[in-house]
Amino acid sequence: MESSLKSGCTRWLHRLAGGVALAFALLLSGCGYNDFQRLDEQTQSAWSEVLNQYQRRADLVPNIVATVKGEAAFEQDTLTKVVEARAKATSMQVSPETLNNPDAFAKFQKAQGELGGALSRLMVVSEQYPNLKANQGFSDLRVLLEGTENRITVARNRYIQSVQEYNVLARSFPSNLTAMVFSYQPKPAFTVANEAAISAPPVVDFNKK
Repeated sequence: MESSLKSGCTRWLHRLAGGVALAFALLLSGCGYNDFQRLDEQTQSAWSEVLNQYQRRADLVPNIVATVKGEAAFEQDTLTKVVEARAKATSMQVSPETLNNPDAFAKFQKAQGELGGALSRLMVVSEQYPNLKANQGFSDLRVLLEGTENRITVARNRYIQSVQEYNVLARSFPSNLTAMVFSYQPKPAFTVANEAAISAPPVVDFNKK
């Protein structure tokens, strides 16, 4: 009889543990834990694509610079700024943790904005050089750069959307309580206005002799 009693207690404890586990799982689900997991992974994936496209752009710069150097009269200052901006952008250490560090994220964004702005200015200035415009290699690189900039825009927009969904969850009740318990912090997003100012191309006089 004692054995039967112990067996019954054991079964009861197992059922109780199972019930507690189920209740805990339902509680986490109701408080947004599963949504945090899903949106965090979605944001990380979107961020990886942004980095891939930034790297694709950086990889184009050496060939662009080498081609432009063939135009002896090309403005050296414009070329130097592109080289320096690429060096700065590619020297920054970026990891998934960058998404949890607003200061590091802002510095990275600024560096990428400066590179985009320098390349934009180079392309505008290149319009003054007929030989460069007629260079097929340069034309091909321009097309590749334009395509990459479009991919960057798409990737950034996807990231911005993912961060918006994640941050709404992190700041809304009751999921914000789950965020506090499991340290899900709001993530930084791109400040489009600031980057637009950095990337603004110069006004060029195409009648300049």
